Amino acid sequence: MSRWNSWAAAGRMGVLCVGLLLIAALSPAALAHSASTGAGWQKVQATGAVQGLDGRSHTATCSGYPGTDAKFNFWTRKGKSRNLVIYLEGGGACWDDLTCTFPYDSRLPTGVPQFYSAAMASSEKPAQLGGLFNLNRSDNPVKDWDMVYVPYCTGDLHSGTTTGTYINAGHPAYQHLPGQFDIRHQGFSNLMVVLDWVKRNVQAPARVLVAGSSAGGYGASINFPWVRTLFPAAQMRVLADASQGVTTPNWDQGTPGRGSWQVQLPPWAINMNPAAVSGPELLRLAAQAHPDVRVAQFSTNFDLEQVQFYGVMKEYYGPGSACPYPVLDWNRQMVSTMRSYAQTLPNYRHYLAAGTYHTILTGNDFYTERTFGVAFNDWLGAMVAADADQPWRWRNVACLGCLIQLPCPTP
Repeated sequence: MSRWNSWAAAGRMGVLCVGLLLIAALSPAALAHSASTGAGWQKVQATGAVQGLDGRSHTATCSGYPGTDAKFNFWTRKGKSRNLVIYLEGGGACWDDLTCTFPYDSRLPTGVPQFYSAAMASSEKPAQLGGLFNLNRSDNPVKDWDMVYVPYCTGDLHSGTTTGTYINAGHPAYQHLPGQFDIRHQGFSNLMVVLDWVKRNVQAPARVLVAGSSAGGYGASINFPWVRTLFPAAQMRVLADASQGVTTPNWDQGTPGRGSWQVQLPPWAINMNPAAVSGPELLRLAAQAHPDVRVAQFSTNFDLEQVQFYGVMKEYYGPGSACPYPVLDWNRQMVSTMRSYAQTLPNYRHYLAAGTYHTILTGNDFYTERTFGVAFNDWLGAMVAADADQPWRWRNVACLGCLIQLPCPTP
């Protein structure tokens, strides 16, 4: 499927948010720090090519969507401890003519679909976020850690290394858009540029948390093995927030689909053709390859953003599972995957909360969510604690009855 021409179909889709990076060393001139952006944050402008951890040349860029700024920046903050957070931002995805035609834009009229972040917002600053980035709260378990914030503006779950050419889907709101345009799916290249900075500037952290929300959660799941190569002696933790990997085979294997991005996977951890790896297997294989790394997922049991993304896949790419109701189908597959991970991966834990909201790491729910008597921020604190510090405190948490697989009614 190269194009969806039906605007009735596009209207049914609504807004998609996918809770679902010359081989050369980087010269000092290739990165430039701006003034502090508040709370000790520094913006780093990526302007040159680097040799990535994969041995290839990478240059950072946003999508290059017509009329947007393709500059890529990232943020860093020096903490008081010898620990490090690397956070991968979320922001939808695009993979075909329709989804790539419609990036997020607050100026669009109601009813126009919006699918992904095509550029960095000029006002975007980690200091403005809550949750993990609220550094004034004593109950933030990582408030004293060094932090690296990786923005997302390529529509590829932080995994792509290609440029796709797409056809304008033709909505009246986009009469200014050329009939054909390119999108730089270079999220993996961006991460390689960021990790080159990390390699040069962060000295042997004791503990490392690689985390991401929505699209960034997939990025964390796929890419944490690269971070592991930088700090093999560190105690590493990985948290995928609202990114359960419930997808359909045709989307996983298709172009358009995940194949639109030329996904890069760490070969020693996931030594397979990316098209042959199902959504849930991405995290499973990476966790199996790194049994000393604590790996976790957070989700609500009916995350409507994840359900919507899966519903698009199921309707337009198919076939999905036999259950015809996307909400139930997604929930059943999410529950099955969580239970399977818990049974087969000794280094895995989950936190499953009741509700429909999407992502927890950058909002107030980080502090207010309490499931089965366990506050989320306390659960995360137990996860990121030192290996010898009461490891039994980090355990699977789920809302009452939420891990029971619901029946699918006969249509």
